[in-house]
Amino acid sequence: MYAMKVPIDIRPRPSPPAAARDDDRTKGPGRDGTGTGVIVKPKTRTKKPSMYKVLMLNDDYTPMEFVVMVLERFFGKAHDEATRIMLHVHQKGIGVCGVYTYEVAETKVTQTMDLARQHQHPLQCTLERD
Repeated sequence: MYAMKVPIDIRPRPSPPAAARDDDRTKGPGRDGTGTGVIVKPKTRTKKPSMYKVLMLNDDYTPMEFVVMVLERFFGKAHDEATRIMLHVHQKGIGVCGVYTYEVAETKVTQTMDLARQHQHPLQCTLERD
């Protein structure tokens, strides 16, 4: 195997005329006439998603055990916590089931309302920005 030698031109390049150098200074990234500059990587900040409260409204017809079952099933609450939330809704008229991103909160509201309709209960659930 033979290596081929290629001549390299190492002569200095002629500098451009003065008018061209002035244009380079106004256009170039360094703006100091050298044609060099610092590349700055922009910092991207991820914005935290808005959070939404899922609210359950009291009514006089939906059985308390159904509300507890919904809180356990869709909101992942333990039986004691689900009972506490259900009693709060019953006594105060409204209560927070959980705080989630918009898509998750909307899904939980829809699941709750669909199951209530299937069982012919007038249970109301809504979401509100936290």
